[in-house]
Amino acid sequence: MKYVDEYRDGALARTVAAAIRAEADGARSYRFMEFCGGHTHAIARYGLEDLLPANVRMIHGPGCPVCVLPIGRVDAAVRLASQPGVTLATYGDLMRVPGSKGVSLQKAKAAGADIRMVYSTLDALRIAEAEPGREVVFFAIGFETTTPPTAVALRMAEARGLANFSVFCNHVVTPAAMRAILTASGGVPLDGFVGPAHVSTVIGTAPYAFCATEFAKPVVIAGFEPLDVMQSVLMLVRQVNAGRCAVENQYVRAVTPAGNRKAQDLVAELFELREAFEWRGLGLLPNSALKLRPAFARFDAEARFAVETVAAADNPACDCGAILRGMKRPPDCRLFGRACTPENPIGACMVSSEGACAAHWTYGRFREPVRAVPIERVLP
Repeated sequence: MKYVDEYRDGALARTVAAAIRAEADGARSYRFMEFCGGHTHAIARYGLEDLLPANVRMIHGPGCPVCVLPIGRVDAAVRLASQPGVTLATYGDLMRVPGSKGVSLQKAKAAGADIRMVYSTLDALRIAEAEPGREVVFFAIGFETTTPPTAVALRMAEARGLANFSVFCNHVVTPAAMRAILTASGGVPLDGFVGPAHVSTVIGTAPYAFCATEFAKPVVIAGFEPLDVMQSVLMLVRQVNAGRCAVENQYVRAVTPAGNRKAQDLVAELFELREAFEWRGLGLLPNSALKLRPAFARFDAEARFAVETVAAADNPACDCGAILRGMKRPPDCRLFGRACTPENPIGACMVSSEGACAAHWTYGRFREPVRAVPIERVLP
């Protein structure tokens, strides 16, 4: 397929890998975090770590919106969906994310809650139009990439006078999470970031400047194809070797310095920053998530239904939080591939299509085969 196959050329990938091996200083190590879960899957799918020298290590980051959603918000969504007359519209990968005591949206649906999987915000709008007697709540989640579609849906609901449509907002912002990783006490040591692709098409390159100016960490924004990732790693190695710290854009075919101004303006009209928001693995982060502006409070499901979020701890046997911080890799978790599999996920990182554990499991990126054991032998 044109514009895809060219970026999956094995011979070119090996050429770039040879350049990385030649230029990487054998006397030092390089630790680069790929923030986005899409990059994690590309690295696992195409075996890119096998092409890198031993002293160049890729570290998985928290760029999976389903994975970083804390249990308390899952619990709140379940309670919201269980209210009489409420229909919760959600993306499919949220259905199996475990909440407290093993509860999930999927189990709540089986128990009778009206929870429907949708492919877009427009699907949720269509439900609200077709069923005016139901309160339709869209479970809005994601980074800057998925926020503009939510904003469009809200504008359309306003224009159509849909009083039965609202949004349970869980949109988060990327730079805040990157800052949290760089400032964490005892956090993972990093030499640079492979910056997110789709997020950057919206916000551009400028929001990452603080990584270079405040923390002396280079950032290279990369596309999702294997050659994109390999070239970005080479660009990072060259920055580190030269002692430079800059934000560079490898994904020039899609990302511009300014990003998508129209999308940015639309989001700014409808949303504002929350003072703080909890992230799985990263804790309570200031200015890291969005909420509806007061002018659009009538579409805010949290206000309309008095939704209360009660903090809840992750399963103590699950290392999802440490994996999202880059402190551990999926095979380091004692549940990985044993009690926790895609068919029976214990942690969110195994549920989402962007989760690091799902990537390692799907593409076999672990060294030794794992033997299935009964769940009761590994869970507390």
